[in-house]
Amino acid sequence: MPSTTGKTSISDIHDLTDYCHATAENARKASYALATLDAAVKNRWLRESAAGLIANTSEIIAANQIDLDAAPNYGLSEAAIDRLRLDAGRIESIAAALEEIAMLPDPVGEVIEGHTRPGGLQILKRRVPLGVVFFIYESRPNVTADAAGICVKSGNAVILRGGKEAIHSSRAIVDVLAKCALECGLPENAVQLVATTDRAAVGEFLKLSKLIDVTIPRGGEGLIRRVANEATMPVIKHFDGNCHVYVDMFADIEMAVDIIENAKCQRMGVCNACESLLVHEAIAETALPKIAARLKKNQIEMRADERALPLIDGGIKAEPADWSMEYLGPTISIAVVDSLEAAAEHINRYGSKHTDAIVTNDLKAAELFTQMVDSSAVMVNASTRFNDGGVFGLGAEIGISTDKFHARGPCGLRELTTYKYIVRGDGHIRS
Repeated sequence: MPSTTGKTSISDIHDLTDYCHATAENARKASYALATLDAAVKNRWLRESAAGLIANTSEIIAANQIDLDAAPNYGLSEAAIDRLRLDAGRIESIAAALEEIAMLPDPVGEVIEGHTRPGGLQILKRRVPLGVVFFIYESRPNVTADAAGICVKSGNAVILRGGKEAIHSSRAIVDVLAKCALECGLPENAVQLVATTDRAAVGEFLKLSKLIDVTIPRGGEGLIRRVANEATMPVIKHFDGNCHVYVDMFADIEMAVDIIENAKCQRMGVCNACESLLVHEAIAETALPKIAARLKKNQIEMRADERALPLIDGGIKAEPADWSMEYLGPTISIAVVDSLEAAAEHINRYGSKHTDAIVTNDLKAAELFTQMVDSSAVMVNASTRFNDGGVFGLGAEIGISTDKFHARGPCGLRELTTYKYIVRGDGHIRS
């Protein structure tokens, strides 16, 4: 059995296979108990865990320092190291997120719909947990607590596989969560952290469709594509976030400038940041110079098509690859389009079905755009940055899905549930 912080050798693959299978079996057993757990017990665990994290701040920071000291060996950027870093304030924020999850309504047991058949048979459609969630994520310690909280609150056992860069931080956090779980009456192994940083373990878990109900990868496109290709169970995912803002011919230009600046510049390295700008030809001559001036002020490189380029101060010619690019940095692609329909066609061809926005004062144009654009969230006169579980009122989220089954958009508590039919009779038999 691997240590809680060490790296398991794959010289004996049988041991790794056994470890992964045992971990998943433990999660499956815990999931059956979690499905019947009262909401008050789950909420108590969330609140006790929040208090426990704050009480163990010094221990968590000490573990985090081990990860920070090793960060240069992994080639982490300054931004990545900052996301990895924990201090008292950040631990308080992690605890506050658990408190917020505790305040959310418990979706488990909710009756979605029901009716009585003419013969008296009662049919109920009731919300139930998915079961076991295998969650693979980047090296951000706060995600460890968030994911555990969301999964358990929605009645699911979770297997957490965080990045090796944050293994000590994540271990310290999960130790607190596990201790509080036992004290609060949660089933053992409701929350498990994969004890090995060996990448081969991921492949082993992805084979276990009889024990794991869903896998959720959160990280780079390479990781997500690997999971999607290897998983034998459903995957909730999005590959990238090539998000668009379309400035319609009926747009308020000043509004458009502000929305584009926010969508692109407020935080560039996230999946709901704007990467592509489309402008209707009827408004381009007036709108593009003002938009470009604001982007230039924010030191954004503008890669423009042949129609947009003459209207942009400091723009460079776009290449074909730019239309599909998720830059995650200070670059944006810009094109002039003939119509709203052309904008929607461009978005559906090059976009990632994540988040796309229209700026317009025409209600018919707004409605047509929302119907034509095939994305998980379509914004009207609002920044793409608003596609977020917290902003939508879902509370915490475990990720954003661009799939259509079984969840789409921000995935909160309800997206981690499914349903079953409950049928009640009084000695009914079918003739």
